[in-house]
Amino acid sequence: MGLFSTDDDDTTKTPRTDNMLGNLMGYLDTRIDLVRLETQEKVKHAFVGTMHGVAMATIGLLFFLFLNLFIALLLNDVLDSSYWGFGIVAAFYLLVLIIFIVGVDKKMFQGLADKLLDNTIYKSDKRQA
Repeated sequence: MGLFSTDDDDTTKTPRTDNMLGNLMGYLDTRIDLVRLETQEKVKHAFVGTMHGVAMATIGLLFFLFLNLFIALLLNDVLDSSYWGFGIVAAFYLLVLIIFIVGVDKKMFQGLADKLLDNTIYKSDKRQA
């Protein structure tokens, strides 16, 4: 037996350390798979929420447009005119636009966003620390 022997009786590689190393590698693989599954679930949840929001916004926009057309046509009928109803509806939205430009501050929307989105990452985390 020489100084650089290649025998298989190495004292650093016992069955116990092989088992611990195997368990550690299995644990790491499981943790990586868990992180992948959690990420996939969050992406799927975000996609479903986005598609639901887009569908709701589209339906809401169509409702809003047809409601405004109905109101304009109703005003046309009441005023016995073919255009004054549309003019009144357009003037109303011009007034709303001017009020928003002059009077509404962005801080109001910032406060609303802060309330809605405060700590959403920590609230959605299901793992226990």
